[in-house]
Amino acid sequence: MATAKKAAATKTPSSSGGTAGAKQAMPNAADMLNPLKGMADRLQNLNMTGGAGKLLDSGRKDLQALMEANEKSYQGLQTVVQRQTEMIKHAITEWQGAAKGMPGKDPKENFAKLDELGRQSFQRAIDDIKELANLAAKSQADAFDVVRQRIQSNVDEVTKMLQRK
Repeated sequence: MATAKKAAATKTPSSSGGTAGAKQAMPNAADMLNPLKGMADRLQNLNMTGGAGKLLDSGRKDLQALMEANEKSYQGLQTVVQRQTEMIKHAITEWQGAAKGMPGKDPKENFAKLDELGRQSFQRAIDDIKELANLAAKSQADAFDVVRQRIQSNVDEVTKMLQRK
């Protein structure tokens, strides 16, 4: 075993079939397994004058924008749920009023009244669905607008940084 190590140590580039220049061009296994080798040197050579502060400030603004978007989305959801609750209460009250007015009357008249009430309720339900969809869409558009503005600000900041160099 010791002779195998000595033999491997005494091999010259010419005995392995390659030249010294070819051996240097090929990365060894350790270099291939450690792609971050030399990253510290490259990072130290970067010109980051004021960069850390700008990076922290940008991250803070990103978080603020996400928090604001989340708040707008939450408020929109609350508005939708509140309006939906109002719609349900109104429908229940209407149906209760119709049910109280029916006993003791002509069955044909009751069925006609129920039929008309059903048609009106169906149309109102469609209108309510449209209203709720519009409320939800508006709230999501407001939240997305906050994020879109922050993305645009980031693009503008990067563009300015690239133009300086």
